[in-house]
Amino acid sequence: MGYSFDPNRINAELALAERTGFNCLRVVLPYIVWEHEPKLFKQRLSKFLSLCEKHKIKVMFTLFDDCVFGSISNPVFARQPAVVKGWYANGWTPSPGHRMVRDRTQWPRLESYVRDIIGTFKNDQRVLCWDLYNEPTNGGVGDVSIGLVEEVFRWARRVDPAQPLTIAIWNSNAGLNNVVGRYSDIITFHNYGNAKALLAHIESLKRYNRPIICTEWLNRSRGSLVKSCLPVFQSHNVGCMHWGLVNGKTQTHLPWGHRPGDPEPKLWQHDLYRPDFTPYDSNELDLFHDLIKENRK
Repeated sequence: MGYSFDPNRINAELALAERTGFNCLRVVLPYIVWEHEPKLFKQRLSKFLSLCEKHKIKVMFTLFDDCVFGSISNPVFARQPAVVKGWYANGWTPSPGHRMVRDRTQWPRLESYVRDIIGTFKNDQRVLCWDLYNEPTNGGVGDVSIGLVEEVFRWARRVDPAQPLTIAIWNSNAGLNNVVGRYSDIITFHNYGNAKALLAHIESLKRYNRPIICTEWLNRSRGSLVKSCLPVFQSHNVGCMHWGLVNGKTQTHLPWGHRPGDPEPKLWQHDLYRPDFTPYDSNELDLFHDLIKENRK
């Protein structure tokens, strides 16, 4: 929505990402905004892509998402509730929302969204790939998402974008992972475990014989650390897109499930920079700089 679209803030954070050495990012899109303002929504996406191009950053768009961390599992088009301090990502809402995921009669509306967004940017070199659905079956919506996942892949294929299609492998749901593994052009995955668990996950994905990118990692309290996991990605030629650059309204420095009144964490869960753009841990950023520089030789 227009009231929350801030190009100046976006530009500043993209400049920070560029200085850090990053060259791509992932953005989860809200279906409900497209539904009510399709033209304006695409104009904002174009503006965002222009800002990313200015900072030499490619974009991975995510069209759907089942995750919910607050009380809203079916978003509405309106000014959103104020952020609740101390509540991890309480303002995060699913896309399109669990009610629409469960109601197959609504899926034609979702097909129009997929066809419009991908069709608009299907040959845009600023788009790295299409991550069609973030963590389907999460948030309590269940396996009904699997049927929608198959449909979303079909809809996207009919548009025939130049960019690859993918959905991340994020859990052990065999039915979901069979669909994702069969239809994805590149293999993406989420892993918030320690270096040993990360390595085992990567080894298990090599059977697909396709490029591999981790699109979510970095959970310090669970052992998903920059110092131990980043070298694993580099040594196995696996791309990685960690969760969180600048700590802000989503409060993702807090652990999952954190509620107001809970003690502050000893370690941040995600994020690399404080709101004033100062580093959370300069040693982490030094390692990013060193390994990125080495990869570019």
